[in-house]
Amino acid sequence: MPTPKILTGIGRFQEYFRQNQEMFERLATQGQSPEVLSIGCSDSRVPSELLSQVDPGDLFVMRNVANIVPPYGTGEMGVGAVIEYAVLHLHAKHIVVLGHTDCGGIKALDQPLDWSRQPHIARWIEHARPAKTKVEASGLPSEEHHLATVRENVLLQLEHLRSYDPVREGERAGVLGLHGWVYHLETGIFESYNPAAAIWAPIESSES
Repeated sequence: MPTPKILTGIGRFQEYFRQNQEMFERLATQGQSPEVLSIGCSDSRVPSELLSQVDPGDLFVMRNVANIVPPYGTGEMGVGAVIEYAVLHLHAKHIVVLGHTDCGGIKALDQPLDWSRQPHIARWIEHARPAKTKVEASGLPSEEHHLATVRENVLLQLEHLRSYDPVREGERAGVLGLHGWVYHLETGIFESYNPAAAIWAPIESSES
């Protein structure tokens, strides 16, 4: 059986369900229509719905190691299926790639992996390797490499997203926006990439 903490949490959710039963019944009968596809990391510290404080039905979520989007044609079917479903069937208006500090997948790029024991991890993180290579060639101090690589990986995955026809077509038509964000575990701050200015800046809450 799962840990008591999880079982207790299920009990609390049942109470939450009763308090919001109308919302859940509406979702069950009318289906989902999330405007945002969130592509985040599997890290247990960065749950997309909790960080964004949204309701069920607001986000279509995909999480994997290092928030990676393999380029189209690489044979990674699961990620492509999520992208196609979000854009073509749910008509999502935004895709957010959310990276985070202290990312184990990004740190794994710094060490050789045993392909015989960890073939899936070793192959997977190669989709982030160009981000590390770019940072290494930048001349930044070594202590700045991790955050810089996390950021570059987010931008790299945005470019990978554009290799999928539905994403590229939606962006060109102006009906789909792509966004790169990084969450700082140490401070709770989110930052967003501004492509026009080529800078990262903190996201200001709409309630600020």
